[in-house]
Amino acid sequence: MTLADLPADWTFYAVGAVATFLMGLGKGAFGGGLAILGIPLLALVMDPLEAAIVTALLVALMDLFALASFPRTAWSKPDLAWLMPGFLGGLALGFLVFEWVDRRWVALAIALITLAYTLDYFLRRNTAVKVLPVSPLLANAAGAAAGFTTYIAHAGGPPMAMYLLRRGLTKTEYAATTVAIFTVGNLVKLPGYVYSGLDAPGVFLKALVLAPVVPVGVLVGRWLHDALPQQRLFTLCYVLVGLAGTKLLVDAARALWFP
Repeated sequence: MTLADLPADWTFYAVGAVATFLMGLGKGAFGGGLAILGIPLLALVMDPLEAAIVTALLVALMDLFALASFPRTAWSKPDLAWLMPGFLGGLALGFLVFEWVDRRWVALAIALITLAYTLDYFLRRNTAVKVLPVSPLLANAAGAAAGFTTYIAHAGGPPMAMYLLRRGLTKTEYAATTVAIFTVGNLVKLPGYVYSGLDAPGVFLKALVLAPVVPVGVLVGRWLHDALPQQRLFTLCYVLVGLAGTKLLVDAARALWFP
């Protein structure tokens, strides 16, 4: 692994910096939500498999900065207690069936559910929405769906948001709890991505070059989190969830019908 492994084309650095900044921004502002953009953006300037590995490395680093920027007292511990078992089970299931499940159909199902959920929010935004109490059943189901989909489709955010955004948490509790959950998930997934990158060690150098952008994105996102009123921040979060669902839908449909 030498400097010769780095791309000479300036577009790698421009696109890579933008992608890293946006992912970090999402981590700092919402606890996640924009990591789904990392792979498709980075795939514009590198091999898609390398893009997945670089994204995994950068997101794991972002988690550490984001985890430090939100106090542990902001974690919704009753939700974490029920979300985490399902989440870890979903990760394990995703690992076991990774070779058996057609990820295109999984991504399509996630996209449709996510878009229906987002549409429901905007249709009923001006009406009182009933806050859900802590629900072990729903929390385990949401955690399992998030763990499963984050492993096989890099799309764990929407299932988690569908539960937590209805819990009546403050914006900081929501972001801090999301960060805590996905820090665990991304660290669990990391060894597999590291192993995949051993055949192309230059990929680690690419991630290292982009790493300085990580704290900048997270800090700007944290500033945005503090600056925006809670309702506006949650509305923006729903918009991002909807955009992520739309992208999943387009990618899944293209993969299924135009392989």
